[in-house]
Amino acid sequence: MEACFKSFDKDEDNAMNINEFTALIKALFRNEKGKPYPVDNHLINEIFLIFNKSGDGSISKEEFAHCWNAWIKKIVRPVSALLVIDVQNDFISGSLAITNCPAKQDGEEVVQPINKLIETTPFDIICYSLDWHPQNHISFVENVALRPLDPSSSVSNASQCKLGDVVVFTSDVAPNNKMDQRLWPAHCVQESWGSEFHKDLIIHPQSEVIHKGINPEVDSYSAFFDNAKLGKTKMDEILKASGVTDVYVCGIATDVCVASTAFHSLELGFRTILVDDCSRGIDETDIKNSYDKIRSQNGLVVQSHEVRAMVQGRDRRVELGYQWAVELRKNIIYPPKNKNCKFNPVMDEVETSKDKPAEASATEVTASA
Repeated sequence: MEACFKSFDKDEDNAMNINEFTALIKALFRNEKGKPYPVDNHLINEIFLIFNKSGDGSISKEEFAHCWNAWIKKIVRPVSALLVIDVQNDFISGSLAITNCPAKQDGEEVVQPINKLIETTPFDIICYSLDWHPQNHISFVENVALRPLDPSSSVSNASQCKLGDVVVFTSDVAPNNKMDQRLWPAHCVQESWGSEFHKDLIIHPQSEVIHKGINPEVDSYSAFFDNAKLGKTKMDEILKASGVTDVYVCGIATDVCVASTAFHSLELGFRTILVDDCSRGIDETDIKNSYDKIRSQNGLVVQSHEVRAMVQGRDRRVELGYQWAVELRKNIIYPPKNKNCKFNPVMDEVETSKDKPAEASATEVTASA
């Protein structure tokens, strides 16, 4: 930290002004060949104010220590997780094969690139999710008559319901006693062939497997929460216990379970990257809308050949750095002269845990590869 601070404190006043911080930012955010990514000055100023807690116009050594430990170190040395979502027989060649959906994409095409990612990229943790439905699951069109349809449902007669319809069930578990549900064919029933991983998918021996969609009364697209947030899996707990900063999401279907997992990953504060060529989806418009939403929240959509350098900290993207800075801002108490005081958290929600000591050299910030 000391060497980095000294390197960018050009006027040797033991503080880092906006020009010096700008030079640091341009050294930090580079691709794997050492070419700097363009960074908007407004964004630089916003990040500067996040770490200039006092609001006095320069980052002191104390403020820089927090910037280094909580931000720079994690950008240079990310802790990365790969989440492989629902690469299961029923979505590839079974009852809900996505080849039969409007986009006509082939789910089997994700297997080879995902395997290559697992074999070549040093992820810190790999997790797989499985749709794991009981036979009486609410999402199955075959089960529509098992539950009362709410008067507000656009389809009010169970005998008239068909695949793809969105109906509203009366529900004792939902907060407003209503449960919206898109109807799918029975799929990924627990212990069935359709619920199994594709036979060629590599299952890493030290990986974690998350089962979702277990509750018969609520559907569950995301690997973090069910659709109504009535329950959650252990995914968040597993990732945070491992100190994960970056979450790479891929699998089936891009615009449903993969996208929902990415949205919740962003919501939970992880830097989130969807791997496009390792995912296949249902509807082209919905896929595009999902990508737009991820990007609007400072997540990324990338190709698998870009991932290794990012996981190794050699390719450092501006969007991910900004997202992490904004996440850190949530737990900083600012004085009134810093305009970030409007983001001050409620005091009893402020985390008190401290970052572990950093061990990174100044050259890691300026290294081009």
